Amino acid sequence: MRLFVALGVLAASCLSKAAAGIPDKIYGVNLGGWLVLEPWMLPAEWAAMGGQSCDNCADCIGSEFALVQAYPQTADKLFAKHWSTWFTQDDVNQLRAAGINTVRIPLGYWIVEQLVDRKTEFYPRGGIKQLQRGLQMLKDAGIQAILDHHAPPGVQTPGQSFTGHCTSDVEFYTDYNYHRALVWTAVMTALSHLDPSFSSVFAIEAVNEPIMDATQTPGYGDFQKNFVEVIRAVELVLGIPVPGLTLDIKVSTANFTSALSTTVSASDLFNSEVKSALADAVPILVELGFELAVSSIFNFDMASSPLKKTREPLVANFMDINWQYNNPANPADAKIGPQGYDNHLYYNFGGVADPNPDAYLTSICNLQRVQNDAAVGDSPLWFGEWGLPTQFNATDDFLYKWADAQKLAYSQGKGWIFWNFKVEMSEQAGDLARQWSYLEGVKLGYLTADPSQVHDPNVCAPYVNATS
Repeated sequence: MRLFVALGVLAASCLSKAAAGIPDKIYGVNLGGWLVLEPWMLPAEWAAMGGQSCDNCADCIGSEFALVQAYPQTADKLFAKHWSTWFTQDDVNQLRAAGINTVRIPLGYWIVEQLVDRKTEFYPRGGIKQLQRGLQMLKDAGIQAILDHHAPPGVQTPGQSFTGHCTSDVEFYTDYNYHRALVWTAVMTALSHLDPSFSSVFAIEAVNEPIMDATQTPGYGDFQKNFVEVIRAVELVLGIPVPGLTLDIKVSTANFTSALSTTVSASDLFNSEVKSALADAVPILVELGFELAVSSIFNFDMASSPLKKTREPLVANFMDINWQYNNPANPADAKIGPQGYDNHLYYNFGGVADPNPDAYLTSICNLQRVQNDAAVGDSPLWFGEWGLPTQFNATDDFLYKWADAQKLAYSQGKGWIFWNFKVEMSEQAGDLARQWSYLEGVKLGYLTADPSQVHDPNVCAPYVNATS
């Protein structure tokens, strides 16, 4: 099959001049607590918003869902204030000065407001414009971005505020919610290529931290394949070359939503679920074209369009196969075009190493996750969440070593993304920032001013091949 392009329409089309791609080595931070608010990271602000803290976040106003449900008349205003103050130009300036080249932006499905069932689902409105604002600042600073579907529809794991709704009722792994996640993916892919503010986006992550037991995630392997196909379908319609895949119809309009509708009705390249997701994305993109003033959605061949030269396909990003157990699907089997893999490693929750400095360093200095993933095709791998927290009272001396050892281990792969760029500095937060804030870690000296460097490149020498 060939991709036929209408003369004078797509021939000149092309994509954002600030073409994004995976950095040679990722030195990144998460923008956690921003567009998916996790109350533990900003306890004083959460309380001021009307939120609560409790041992089980499902038993109180402990998530975005619960707060909007409790304060439906004022929640949008509360969140608008939070969004505009939690991530600012000053934060971007500090990240740039610290040498950060990548951010991972946790997002909820509700940022695409048309996907929310307002009768049963309670989330704040207005986040998409805040995302556009933040991405423009990052683009201007030369910092690249991953759009992380941190909180997909239906909740992907129980009892966690990071899903947006702290509940034991996990419903993501259903046809209905897989479909909504695919529509979200189509929208985010289109915006990443058509909105100049989004042009530093180089990857979209399918879902953050699914349930580890693969027997509890039915259909997840099929979802992975459909996720990739949705991204590639949008890109083919835009005329973006996708390795190993060509469109089987002629696209003869510069109106993107019309071209997408034509593809849905005439192409035989994609399965019915992918085509259904694309079709459902069309009216949403029309609305967003006006709301976000993205005129290229309606004419991506116009002189003022950001489509100046060919942009690379986005990286389809998944948690790696070894995130799950009990015979999980391998996301490498879904690969069409560029793909990347994400692993998260926290020692403070237990189950990784005995809670003492020697055991921690022995474990991290002998880490084989990059090699194990590469053996089954999950490469390149980056570590999309990690930090300095420990199960014991860590000395300053240990935290210098702990930061170095983790950076060296994770840099064996494509790089690392620290959780989090910052946390609240308040009496209620106590000493939280010491081990959870990247910017504070740099100020305290645990993390080097140049993220590519370490204090002691030989920190692991006494521990390599040792036994914990």
